[in-house]
Order: sequence, then C-alpha cells, then structure tokens
Amino acid sequence: MSQFNLYAVFFLNLMYSSISVDDRKTVIKKCYWPLLKLIDNGARIGVQITGITLEIINELDPMWVKKFKKHLLNKKCELIGCGYAQIIGPLIPAKVNEYNQILGVEIYKKILNIKPKIVAVNEMAYSAGLIENFLNSGYQAIIMEWNNPRQYHPEWDELFRYYRQKVVGIGNKYMPILWTDTIAFQIFQRYAYGELKLDEYVKYLIHHKKLAPRGSLFLYSSDTEVFDFRPGRFHTEAIINKDGEWRKIDFLFNNLKKNNIFKFLLPSEFFKLKKSKFSDKKLRLESSQQPVPVKKQEKYNFYRWALTGRNDLDINTKCYRIYKFLQETKNENHEDWKELCYLWSSDFRTHITKERWKEYLNRLNKFLNKKSKINDRQIKNDRQIKKEQQTIRLPFINGFFRCFEDERYLTIESKTIKCIFDKLKGLSINSFWLKNKSEKPLFGTLPLGYYDNITFGADFFTGHTIIEKPGEHKITDLSPCVPEIIIDNGSSLIVKTKINNIDRSFIKEYRINFKDEYLEIKNEICLPKRETGVIHVGHITFIPTSFDKKSLFFSTHNGGNKIEKFKIGNNIIHHAQGVSSLISAKQGLGATEGVVEIGDNNKKISIYHNQAISAMIPSIHYHPMRNNQFFLRLLYSAQEIDETFRKSNKEQKLKFYWKIK
Repeated sequence: MSQFNLYAVFFLNLMYSSISVDDRKTVIKKCYWPLLKLIDNGARIGVQITGITLEIINELDPMWVKKFKKHLLNKKCELIGCGYAQIIGPLIPAKVNEYNQILGVEIYKKILNIKPKIVAVNEMAYSAGLIENFLNSGYQAIIMEWNNPRQYHPEWDELFRYYRQKVVGIGNKYMPILWTDTIAFQIFQRYAYGELKLDEYVKYLIHHKKLAPRGSLFLYSSDTEVFDFRPGRFHTEAIINKDGEWRKIDFLFNNLKKNNIFKFLLPSEFFKLKKSKFSDKKLRLESSQQPVPVKKQEKYNFYRWALTGRNDLDINTKCYRIYKFLQETKNENHEDWKELCYLWSSDFRTHITKERWKEYLNRLNKFLNKKSKINDRQIKNDRQIKKEQQTIRLPFINGFFRCFEDERYLTIESKTIKCIFDKLKGLSINSFWLKNKSEKPLFGTLPLGYYDNITFGADFFTGHTIIEKPGEHKITDLSPCVPEIIIDNGSSLIVKTKINNIDRSFIKEYRINFKDEYLEIKNEICLPKRETGVIHVGHITFIPTSFDKKSLFFSTHNGGNKIEKFKIGNNIIHHAQGVSSLISAKQGLGATEGVVEIGDNNKKISIYHNQAISAMIPSIHYHPMRNNQFFLRLLYSAQEIDETFRKSNKEQKLKFYWKIK
C-alpha cells in the first residue's frame, strides 16, 4: 500500500503582536520547550524562526537554543528561514526585503551554524517580485499557501496541491514550492483544542489520501504560541484544553507514525519524491484579481499591516522616510538596516498591546529623527519658490498656456496638456489630456447615464476624496469652491482651493508643468480625530473610449526590484470591495516603489505617489461590459477597517502627493 506523506512546520515568533515582553519566558517554557520535546519523541518537523526571535531566545534561554541546534545537527528537525523580522514582503521596498533575508541568514549562521535551504513566505503574503530576492539569498525552495492562489486559477488541477510544483516569478525565474493549507492547519488546531476527536481527524486525513494516494499534505503550518498559551487577541479565543494541547499533539504524531498508511517527512524531503504527472508544473500564483495572495480567509488580508491597527498609515510613512534617507545617503550600515527591518515588522501593526505600542513609537521616532533630518537648504529653496509665485486673473495667456473659465468649468490648455476642472464639484477633474499619448481625454468624470448598467448608475469623478463611516452618509470634498490660480516660473500653473465639510477640511492643490508635461496633485485632509471608517483619496476614473479594452493592463512593484505587469483581460476586479461590515477591503497593490502604470498596447500612464508623505495603498476597480465598454478606476486608500483597528482622539492631518505623466 502506498503511503501518504505528511509534513509540519511550526512558526516561532516572540515578536507576536499581542505577546507582552514579560510573557516571553512563559512562551518559551509553555510553547517552545514542548516543541523540542515533540522532536525528542520522534516528530520530524520543520521549525521556522525569525532571526530576532532566535536572538531573544538565545538571550533568555540559551539552553533551548543549544538543544535545538543539536536536533538540527542530528537532522531530527529542519530549520526553515523567513528573515530577520516578520515583515510583509509585498508591502516593503525590495532593498529592505533583501536586507531582511541577508540579516536573517547571518543570524542563523552565527547562532545555529546553519543556513536554511527553504524559506517560508511571511504570513503567506506572496508576490512574484519576492522570488528573485529568495534566490539571491541562497534559498532553494519556498513554502507558500495553496488555498488563496487556487481560487483565482481555475485552470489548475485540484491534485496539484498534493505534489511539488514550481512557482514562477518575474523574468521566468522559478523555485520549487511546498504547499501549506489553511484549512488543514485550522483543523489541526481544532484537534489540539479538543474540538475534534482523534478518529475524526484521522478520517479527515484519509479523505485526502483517497484523493491523492501518493501525494503529500501539510498537517500544520502556523504559530507555535497558540498551544497551551493564549496571546489574548480575542475574547473568543478557545479555552486552553485541560488535557494539555501539546500532549494531544504528541499523541497524534505517535498515533500517525504507527499507522502504516502515513509517512512523516522533513520539508526538504518533499522535493526528493518521485515525479508525478501532477507535479513540477510551472505556476504563477498572482493574478489581476489577487495581486498579493495572503493566507487564510479573505478577512485576513494585507490591509491589516498597511492601513488599520493603531495607525499603520503613520508608522509605515515614517518607515518610508527612513528608507528613502538610507537610500539617498547610500547607507549600507547593517545595523541601520536591521533597525529598519525591526521597525517594519508586521507585529507592530495588528493586535499590539498599549505598552509595546508606546515603546515602539518612541523607538521609531528616535530613529526617524536621527536618520532623516530636514534639509535647511531645501526649506530655503521652497520659500524662495513661493516668493516667485504670482496669483493671476482670468482669462490668461502666455507663451506656454492659456487659462479661462465659465460658471462651472476651469480650463487650462497648452500644446501638450489640457485639463478641465469642475468648480461645482470640489475642483475634481472633468477631463485630462496628455496630447502626446492620446488625442482623447485619458481620465476624468463619467456622468450619470454614461453606462446603461444600473450598477454603475452614478457620477464617477476623478481627484476627489470619500470618507465612509459605518452606518453614516459619505463625506466628500465634492462641494462648490472658488479656486486660486497661481503662475509659477512661467511654465507651471498651480490651482488650489480649500473645502470645509462639517468639522473636516480638504485642501487641494494641482500643479501643471507644461515644460516637462506632468500633473502634480497635493492634498491635505484635517480630521478632528481618528474614527472608524474608510478614507479613499486620489480617485482616477479612466475614459473607456481612450483605451483598447483587449490589451488593458496595470503594473506596479510588490516588494521586488522589477515591476509586475498584470493583464486585466475580461476579469471583474474589485480590490477595495468589502468583505463584511468589519472588514472593509480585501485586495490592493503594494506599489513599493511608488508607481502604478495603467495602459494598453499603444500607451500607458504612470502615476507616482510619495510614500514618505503618505504610504497609501492603491487598488484597481474594473468591470467589463457589453459593446466594448468597461469601467476602470484607480483609487488610493489612506484608511481601512478590520478587527485590529483602534480609534484615537488625536487630531489627524493627512497629506498626499501624486505625479501623473
């Protein structure tokens, strides 16, 4: 009888968001030592550990490290890498991702005298751009979740999940992949918590064996700190099983080892199995609908580390400021990059305790002040530029452009650019041309009646802000306004206005550079406090008749050095669509180099945003329609909500910057 292969990898992370510093010794005692005992008793498992966790354990309990090192030497278990800190790769610039792996490998070598061959994707937040980084770090294979990529790749055979495959990154670089399974690890937890009997659990495994008699399955691939200890994230956490959860896990492993239909392998042994007709397929995990797959159900997505928490937008923006300063000064000091990796750790962005949050902010601001001081010369230059600016009256014509208005619209036009603003709708953009790219307007406003689809029976603007609080009417900046028009150095024109809405204010400024042919947008939103709600800014609604529907694409960086291109095709894409009343969005783009490209075979528009001003998350909304029609919009989010979101009574002053060319 053929044997069904089983694997398990336990993830160790003492930086876990809701674990206090005082609880770390308790976690080592209640969770990490029982893990070693499991290995003592013959469990052949993988152990994924962050570099910083290894350093902390080595300081608090060096005997644990000594025993773990011995098990590794005797090949009773296997080290799985993940980097120095648990950072979310698709949300972090490529350079930081590179340093995170370099520093992690250095620590593995220093403390354990070993370099792991396999890397597990942190939080299973994957992008094609990460493959090059993993290969450059010396890894030979990756561990990634099956469930989420699978739902957007219906062309895959369901049996691919039980066999080794090859994941393809940018430039057709690929790595062998070992699949984890969200449902499988959650069922394993239920067994450990006493919610599932042993015979029921074995029946579940036999079901998988029947589907793929010679295949493989991950029993477990998640946190170690959730057995015989509770981090305290939720009121609904399972009560600790009085029979002992590690005892139940040990009993399970021993029982399965005795069962001759199952065979335990170390993760690396998976890649030595014989080839099957279902194995070694080259697969792309990302898709236009899901550019960044993340583990577990859709309520668990990358916004939880980007725009929710206690104030993810603010701390990510500050991390970007530090990053850009290190880049500009060509800083290659490992200690500085190590500190930035620490500050960008996912664990400060979710269920972090108040005490740790306060300590984190102090550490972040101290490093920020040290590494990114404002340049006094730049301040003087900015002041000089403002002195040279002059307010003008309309109509106005010079050698570069002409500017005129009527009761509703303000029109600015040159040989290369034309822009029409709507004064009755908050200075939103009615139409915008880049004449060297298209004779038709590329983006602007699509009025009610443009589509015959009732779902899109509304006005769709460009350049506006929407704030949505649960159960309340939307707040926007689409109010009548009086713009101020300023000429700057003869070749640039600035259009600005301020709009007040109840206790909120919106400052909007557009700069059109006729010489270099681009549009700059600067926005500022002042809010009395941080409230539960969604803040979407910088909407760009594209004009369907100006693009070729068949060849539409969007491109961006998601943590890698090279840009990732996504063909839109005939897919319905709605990244910012809510999952539930608690989870406001499910997908988005990392845009880690601050650029998103939208285009077709004949043209493309590049939209740049400055993360050091605001680390927003862009997303795509696309809906194909009949008669060659479609709806396509790019929007940027400054705030989303989920179960990690926390309010604050502090005034919020949000600033944003875009450049379109």
